Amino acid sequence: MLDWEIYRMDIGKKLIIALLASMAILSSARAQSFAVKTNLLSDVMTTANLGVEFGIAPRWTVDFSGSYNPWTLRDGRLFRQAMVQPELRYWFCDRFSGHFVAMHALGGIYNMAKLPYGGKYLWLDYSPLQQYRFQGWGAGAGLAYGYNFILGRHWNLELELGAGYVYSRYDQFLCTTCGLKLAENVPVHYVGPTKAAISLVYIF
Repeated sequence: MLDWEIYRMDIGKKLIIALLASMAILSSARAQSFAVKTNLLSDVMTTANLGVEFGIAPRWTVDFSGSYNPWTLRDGRLFRQAMVQPELRYWFCDRFSGHFVAMHALGGIYNMAKLPYGGKYLWLDYSPLQQYRFQGWGAGAGLAYGYNFILGRHWNLELELGAGYVYSRYDQFLCTTCGLKLAENVPVHYVGPTKAAISLVYIF
């Protein structure tokens, strides 16, 4: 299992470098329209995130986004994660405006504990998140629908919601700080929302 304390800074740096490199490459491709964006929902949850999107055909774009949260809250709650989510989009009219549908993949690692979630969703019981720490990884894919509102010459507001499947494996620990392991390499099959975004977009 990945040790979060060892890998979290390295992953964050690689994620930022990859996104900045993508922006540099796209900025040199004058024949392709492209955009940068941030998901305001993630920003509110103190999760740093950045996305880039570029056109590959009149009605097709590729979106690549990443998020990173290294924080521990004062009361001991954890929701550390690092995730990437590439996406292929088809626009019903012009790209970067109006309706679109998309296919996305996702992958990342997480370390979470003492979260205020409870109850069951489908066959998954989320109540242990209130008491124990879970550290693991996940990967999956899904479908999404979205809409881009044009705010100005360069600015858009984008809404998107997606659902799909995620396969995950985790280790379970007794508490946030201790290393006492209660379970190891436990598999999880998740079906449900895989993307939710209210993004502020700048189009070049």
